[in-house]
Amino acid sequence: MDLTERQILIIKTIVEEFTQTAEPVGSVTLENKYRLGVSPATLRNEMATLENKGLLAQPHASSGRVPTPMAIKFYVHELMKEKQLSVAEEVNVKSRVWDHRHNRDDLMREATKVLAERTKALCIAATDEGLTYHSGYANIFNSIEFESHLDTTREIFFLLDQQQRLMDMFGRASGNSPIHILVGDEIGISLFQPVSCVFADIHIGDRRGSLGIISSSRQEYDKNIPFVRYIANLVNQIAQEW
Repeated sequence: MDLTERQILIIKTIVEEFTQTAEPVGSVTLENKYRLGVSPATLRNEMATLENKGLLAQPHASSGRVPTPMAIKFYVHELMKEKQLSVAEEVNVKSRVWDHRHNRDDLMREATKVLAERTKALCIAATDEGLTYHSGYANIFNSIEFESHLDTTREIFFLLDQQQRLMDMFGRASGNSPIHILVGDEIGISLFQPVSCVFADIHIGDRRGSLGIISSSRQEYDKNIPFVRYIANLVNQIAQEW
């Protein structure tokens, strides 16, 4: 992506500010809070350029900008540093999931429960044989978006019992990366503008599926991605022995 260092810094700053506040970010806020070293007028020009590139959006004519799904994914893949799980976290998670290694349904129920607890998000899993698992329903209300957009929240809960729609949603991810991220329009559901999904592929015998979380597009990717990866790897490791 053809971006200057200043534009990259603006994207990073706006994504991080929007993640904290859920409010559009203006040029004055950028300058006063983050001291980027240029005038608000220059920042406005740069933000307009980034909007033309599809990286920022302006919800209202008089408001600041918010990051688009493209900007969020650029931030996650290029700018963000993941938080590593501590040894204590790995041991605790593994012991809980490993205790259910002799029964597939118990394993998946515990894996989704632990992932929901660790990420404070709604956790879902689905396999191509028609099985779905979910946990952490109340976590969806940790984000202000879902308190104020009840139609979106209702659609999320409706989705949970529709295995084929879940599989279709997971199938929209492209590429060979072990971790997949869908943000906003990429999910394929019109009401999911403020939503993002982080999930990983799982393999249980000759069956395929996905395990991950549904949360706000402002979710803590640096913390959540390592947990999704670690728990999905545990499930795959256990299932190899069946």
